Order: sequence, then C-alpha cells, then structure tokens
Amino acid sequence: MRFYAARLFHLRSTCMKKYSLSVLFAGAAIGLFAGVSAPAWAQTSAVVAKPVKVGFICPFTGGSQDFGNSARLGAELAVKEINEVGGFLGRPIELVERDDKANPDEGRKAAEDLVLKEKVAFTIGYCNSGVALKSLDVFQDNKHLLIVPVATNSTIATKYPPDKSYIFRMSPNDHLQAGLLVEDILKRGFTKVAVLADKTGYGEGGLKDVLGFLAEKGHKPAYVGRFDLGVTSLVPDVQQAKAAGAEVIIGYTVGPEFAVIAQSRVEAKFAGPLYGSWLLSFRSVLEKAGSAVEGGIMAQSIIQDLSNERRSSFIARLKRSAEKQPVSSLMAAAQSYDAVQLMLRVMFQTKGDLSAGALKAALEKLDHPYAGVVTTHDQPFSASDHESFTRNMIWLGVWRRGEVHFQYPEDAKHASIIRRKEPA
Repeated sequence: MRFYAARLFHLRSTCMKKYSLSVLFAGAAIGLFAGVSAPAWAQTSAVVAKPVKVGFICPFTGGSQDFGNSARLGAELAVKEINEVGGFLGRPIELVERDDKANPDEGRKAAEDLVLKEKVAFTIGYCNSGVALKSLDVFQDNKHLLIVPVATNSTIATKYPPDKSYIFRMSPNDHLQAGLLVEDILKRGFTKVAVLADKTGYGEGGLKDVLGFLAEKGHKPAYVGRFDLGVTSLVPDVQQAKAAGAEVIIGYTVGPEFAVIAQSRVEAKFAGPLYGSWLLSFRSVLEKAGSAVEGGIMAQSIIQDLSNERRSSFIARLKRSAEKQPVSSLMAAAQSYDAVQLMLRVMFQTKGDLSAGALKAALEKLDHPYAGVVTTHDQPFSASDHESFTRNMIWLGVWRRGEVHFQYPEDAKHASIIRRKEPA
C-alpha cells in the first residue's frame, strides 16, 4: 500500500501541477505525508464531500458470472486503493454496480438506470458483446462516457465515428484476437480449420473475423458449427469437422461452452489442437473440462509472470482482496482495474470537470502515460481511434498443468518488456 500511495501521490502531483497550492492542500493527497494535516476547512470539506459516482455493469449471476465477477473484483480493488489514500481530492469513488445477468435487455435497463436516474459521472461496463451492443445508443444519445473493459466484439468501439463517439474500449477486440489465432495456425502448417461458434452476438462477430482472416489467406473453413448457449455436448459437430478433414478447431464462445468444446474434442478423438478466443483461459473452463483443456491455446492481454513486478504485485493484491472468491479471469480483472485507474488520471487531467465532453477530450489526448498492470498506455486513444490495443500488445497463452502459460518460450523471455500501442 505504501508503494501504491507513493505512486498515486506522484500521479496527483504530476497531473495537478497547474493547480494552486491551496487547491492541492484541499485534496486527500496531502494526507499521504505523515505528520502533515490539512487545514480545518479542508478537513470539514472532506467529511461532507460528495462521492464521485461511477457506474459499473457486468454479469454477476448467470452463465457469464465467472468473468463478470472477475471484472468486478478488479474494479473494486482499484476503487478500494484509491479511497484508502483519499479518493479524488477528498471525494471518495463510489462504484454503483448493476448486474446485467448476461441478458441484453437487462444490460440496457442497467444503462438507462445509471445514466438517466443515478446520473453517474461515467460508466465502466460490459463483459458480453451482445449485451453491450444492445445498450451503446443509451450512452451515445445521452453523451455519457462508457469505458468497455472486457467485451471484445470488433464493432463495439466503431459503431459511431470516433470523433463523435463516447464509447472507448480497454480490451483487445476480436479482430486482433482472430488475426493472431489464424496467423499462428497457418504458420504451423495447418490449412483445414473448423470453427465452432455460439449463436450470440459475440460468437457471430468472432466467426466473421475468423472467416475473414482465412479468406485473406485464400482458405475456406473445413467446417462451421453453430450452437446455442447451454449446449451439453458438441460431439456430433466435432465428428463432422473430423470427417471434413479439419486439422484444428477454433472456438468462439463463453466459458461453460468452451469446456463443452474441449470435452467433446476428447470424446470424438479429435487429434488436432484447440484454439480459442481469450475466454478459453477462464478458470471455470479448467474446472469443468479438467485435463481435456490441456494444450488449449488462446489470445491473452496479460499472463502471470514473475518478471514483471507491477503485474505480480497486482495479482497478489487481487487474490488478497478476493479472499475465498475465485478469480476466474485475470484478463477481466486486470483490464477493469486499469479502466478505473486510467479514469482517475483523466479526472485529474480535466481538473475535476466530469462532463462527458471534457472526459472524452482527455482520454483522446492524455497529458502523461498511464502505467497499468496490463501494459503502459502512452496514448491509448485518439479522436480517430477508441481502441486501446494493437496486435503487438497481445500474446498466445496455453493451458499447461492447470495454469495458463506463454505458448512460446521467446514470448516468456520478453514478457518484462512493456508492449505499447503502435501508431495507426
């Protein structure tokens, strides 16, 4: 916590250098120095200060609760750490949470509640792409800033022209992930690819991206299978893929159904590797599929490694904060944590102006880099680009002995090198 407090004070000092000394003393940052107290009027102000209300929407119940609750743990940890050292200039951050239950209608209802009734300063939210897509116009029409920390459908951050859009994303989109998967598959000499995708907006978008990259390289899928969430077996689909000559399977679905794909692959005696989007890395997939997930390869924005102190420290704090609650998705937790911390920096940059226009302008042109736990964001966004990731910033992970490791040893060797966003 001392390390975090020192880091936050440095952030405040840097971002607020244009503030007058009296304003700085009114903030909580002064409390980080032992033996130094704020004036009485500042202390009184801090006691009655209204919280900065931040909306947070993800699934806490239902089939997608594994990554929804992981995202919530990351966001809550960031808020806890910020508030423990004084909040935003004496104002505590209050996370106003809503459970969308992975249901598009519930997600939209939550958006309307937070934006129109709660009137939160901004919102961080959405794990499921289909849920996010149903709600985007609520934020855009009301000029309310939305940071998407998890959902990855390629169209989320591009539905509206970026210069006019209030939608930003802190996760690697499916276009980047699909490109990485297809590139590795073809590099290994596989050309006959089967794709198994669920019928949600997420599965539909991922399938489209995979087929697009295959087509660019002159390949057609050997087999395409679609299924509903809740399916208990996909053995017939895997058998048809095998009969069609498929050498490898790419899955695009959520955690429980990825476990079904892994188990069905073993039951159908499909010898080729299983690739998948980042959701294949969920702890719940391992718990449901057991050894059937061994060797499964997926896209990742963060993989636990001891060479990066910032990430290792975050993971340790996250586990302590979660107590007995399992962290099913490190990516969801880390990206949500970074989304909250980045917005704290943005609030300092706007000098407390929480209007959507001011927040948008600051996000599109950060005064100083944000050193996150996933990566260091120099300029994550611009007026023409609301995606924070480029292809060079993601890795391939693989399930080995119950843990997600780097697929390639050379990536593990270079894990301590921060990968920054490439210019457009």
